[in-house]
Amino acid sequence: MSKNKFVLNADDFGMSKAFNTAVKEGYDKGILKSTSLVSNGDAFDEAVQSVIPACPELGVGVHLNIIEGKSLVNDQRELTDQNGIFNNSYGQLIIKAYSPNNEEFMKELETEFRAQIDKIKNAGVKITHIDSHVHTHAIPPIFELVCKLAREYEIPQIRTQHEHFYIVPDVFTHLNIAYYVNLIKIGLLNAFTIKNKPLVRKYGLHTNNYLIGVGYTSMMNGLTVSCGLSALQDKNGITAEALIHPCRYEDGTVDNHFTEYRITQSDKLKAKIEQMGYEIGNYQNI
Repeated sequence: MSKNKFVLNADDFGMSKAFNTAVKEGYDKGILKSTSLVSNGDAFDEAVQSVIPACPELGVGVHLNIIEGKSLVNDQRELTDQNGIFNNSYGQLIIKAYSPNNEEFMKELETEFRAQIDKIKNAGVKITHIDSHVHTHAIPPIFELVCKLAREYEIPQIRTQHEHFYIVPDVFTHLNIAYYVNLIKIGLLNAFTIKNKPLVRKYGLHTNNYLIGVGYTSMMNGLTVSCGLSALQDKNGITAEALIHPCRYEDGTVDNHFTEYRITQSDKLKAKIEQMGYEIGNYQNI
């Protein structure tokens, strides 16, 4: 039997110093071996100049971002406002991607994505995978564009979002209205993944088999990770990715991002994952 692989991936690396600190300390602890870098993040320079050199075995991916912050390219009228700030909701991106007159939109997307990939590549980062902020690359017309760019830039791995349904034994979590919104997200992203998996093969790329972190977005902790992996133990030879957004704040702030940081510091969780038979790694070494 092939051993199952587990990748804990920290999204939003480079967004702020708090994200960068969480990645560094998670890597030092030994459970966090993968992260996705935001090229237009406020702390991008610190990420590439200080954190990545100190984490030689860290797998670093491109976290494409067309939802938050400023575009790297000027005059992107389909993507930004007059100040260059991204201004489309997820729903608007779906509508534009499927519009019969989407040529300008897709052209601007490609220009922006190339700029974001180039910025990371030109900073000397060896790119192991590609994904996106708020799963925008999962929208099938956008996904095919990203597959095309991944093959061109020789980025071997692209995230897909199939989440196997599981329930965490915590009543209070399921009283949160956000959980039920997240269930809708699972349905949408699982449907997109059905369309996207053939494109992975078409472009000669690799992808994770399962994703953990959609159903419990903003509620992730050690229990959600372990329950998500437990639900997959009847599978063989799979790669499961859990995505988190960890922050470790200098002022001691405690929020859902800090709770996700605690995932990266848990020796108990690391031992449990290994006891379940998963090999912890990143997209470079698996």
